[in-house]
Amino acid sequence: MRIIESLAELPALVGQELATSDWIPVTQKQIDLFAEATGDHQWIHVDEARAKAGPFGSTIAHGFLTLSLLPKFFETALEIRNTRMGVNYGLNRVRFTAPVPAGSRLRARMKLLACEPVANDGMQMTWEVTVERDGSDKPVCIAESLTRRYP
Repeated sequence: MRIIESLAELPALVGQELATSDWIPVTQKQIDLFAEATGDHQWIHVDEARAKAGPFGSTIAHGFLTLSLLPKFFETALEIRNTRMGVNYGLNRVRFTAPVPAGSRLRARMKLLACEPVANDGMQMTWEVTVERDGSDKPVCIAESLTRRYP
C-alpha cells in the first residue's frame, strides 16, 4: 500500500507509477450477479456449458465488471491521508484489451498522469490504470480514470 500524506505531495509525483493493488479474484458468482444487476445475460458471460465450447474455453467477465473493480483496486493500493472524501469523476479512455476468464485474479497498476486543483481546495487526478490478469503478459484493461479528493 502506497501512502501519500497530503494532496500537496501529488504534483511532484506526476508521471510516476505510484501503486500496485492486491490481487482480486473474479468468480462466476460475481459475473452472474453483475449480469443480474445490469441485465447483460450474454451467453459468453453466464452460460458455462456454451462458453466452454466458445472462443475462450470458459465464461468471461463483462468488460464493465472489470472496470467496476477500479475503486477496489485503488482501495487496496493507495491511501491519500488528510482528506475527507474522494469521488470518481469519470473516465477519459477505456480499452478492454484481453478477456477475463471466470476464476481469474486481477490487479492494477496506477500511474499518476496529471493533477490539478479544483474548487473547495480539492485535487483532480488523472490516473492510467493498467489491469493485469495473473498468468498473462497482456493487460486485460487500460483505463484513464479521473478522481477527485478533498481535504
